[in-house]
Amino acid sequence: MSEFSLKDQEQIKTHGIPLAVVEHQLAQFQNGFPPIKLNRAAIIGDGIQQFSAEDAQNLVDTYEQAKSGIQVLKFVPASGAASRMFQPLYSFLDNEEMTSSIKDFKKHIADFAFYDELNKNCPNGSITEIISTLLNKMHFGELPKALIPFHSYKTGGRSAIDEHLVEGSMYANSNKNITLHFTVSAEHEEKIKKHLSALIGKMEHDYDVTFNLSFSVQSPATDTIAVNSDNTPFRNSDGSLLFRPGGHGALINNLNNLKAELVFVKNIDNVRPDHLKADTVYYKKVIAGYLLELKNKIHNTLASIEEGTEALENIEKMITQDLKLEFPIDYSTLGSAERKPLLMSMLNKPLRVCGMVKNEGEPGGGPFWVEDSIGQTSLQIVEKSQVDVTDETQNHILGNSTHFNPVDLVCWLYDYKGIKFDLNKYVDEDTGFITEKSKDGKTLKAMELPGLWNGAMANWLTFFVEVPSTTFSPVKTVLDLLRPEHQPPDQV
Repeated sequence: MSEFSLKDQEQIKTHGIPLAVVEHQLAQFQNGFPPIKLNRAAIIGDGIQQFSAEDAQNLVDTYEQAKSGIQVLKFVPASGAASRMFQPLYSFLDNEEMTSSIKDFKKHIADFAFYDELNKNCPNGSITEIISTLLNKMHFGELPKALIPFHSYKTGGRSAIDEHLVEGSMYANSNKNITLHFTVSAEHEEKIKKHLSALIGKMEHDYDVTFNLSFSVQSPATDTIAVNSDNTPFRNSDGSLLFRPGGHGALINNLNNLKAELVFVKNIDNVRPDHLKADTVYYKKVIAGYLLELKNKIHNTLASIEEGTEALENIEKMITQDLKLEFPIDYSTLGSAERKPLLMSMLNKPLRVCGMVKNEGEPGGGPFWVEDSIGQTSLQIVEKSQVDVTDETQNHILGNSTHFNPVDLVCWLYDYKGIKFDLNKYVDEDTGFITEKSKDGKTLKAMELPGLWNGAMANWLTFFVEVPSTTFSPVKTVLDLLRPEHQPPDQV
């Protein structure tokens, strides 16, 4: 018998979540998520591919020659609010403590792309008046991060989302058509659409392209129930159940609803100004070219398995030597008739190539060989929170990581027969997160679904490629905009 009342069940139904899913979430709170078992860190030569200048250029050529004949799309998770970005400024308004962050903000205030607008609203104000104007009068903390002016140009400031359009025109270009999809929050959707509609005509003229823009919001059906510290359902003051967004892993549903074949995935806050875009554009084409080479090889192999036109030993050699995939430990005991469907299931999966940057202290998941319950390993992007760091061996492997994931992905979403994969079938449901939050002064436990590039893609075919750190410029706080990579060339 369900522990939920009829009123609860009606609320759950209205939210669009099956009752069985909510009950499963309660069990996950009770049991916890098993930690990821790391086998070893992925490094250059063992899980991470490094290309010579000649090979990289050949891959760029492969992509350039193929892109006009395929459906290319750029997918940008852009639902984040800017409130966290301005947290140091909010803290200052609370206590007026002149921290090093506030001193830097004050000293370099004229270097922000939003300075002219701020100065018009608060000329000659004190630092308190300036920050209050920015957050409370101009409402920057309430904007989506996508609309925050990141970079200064002679023609004015350019927001994060503007930069994605410009960047997309440079590599996600198929016959001068640029298709971009942004996942946005419901509260910011109209504001973002209004912003883009005001500039899209000029951008199409300036870059001689046509932009095809689409948007989606995270479905309420992907929300997760919140619980108290004893794992009983958390209730609002009116007695109703509390549901919270399930994290960026829920966006696998948004990605699943798109029809493109080749999809670039990149976060909203990772953009560079025009004079520093070259490396980003070049290596996007490199990893896309590598994806196409892998796709062709895998799809041809699948067709040959199905048609019986290639000896199994040649196929097995390609899988182990070219793709670096491991067979299940009992593979050698199987006869040829049993191996054929197993090989098909191993290879007929969504495909992704992930750019990896040398670890220089930035936060982010890392590339690892992960071991499953039967001892088979696969390449995965793993967050530190997924690892049992109290285990000395696991913590040692974690420390051996040389690279991290800057969310630089290119994906192929169709099988070898041209049928689109159902991406929900390739999620590892045991790779979610449980975190501690609060509401109305009460502590609660919240659950995030398997991350979009972590557990949500755990059962994809995954390949890692080293890309230079010049392709990664995240903006987590407003002070990051003062870094050289976000400043005009005459100020660097």
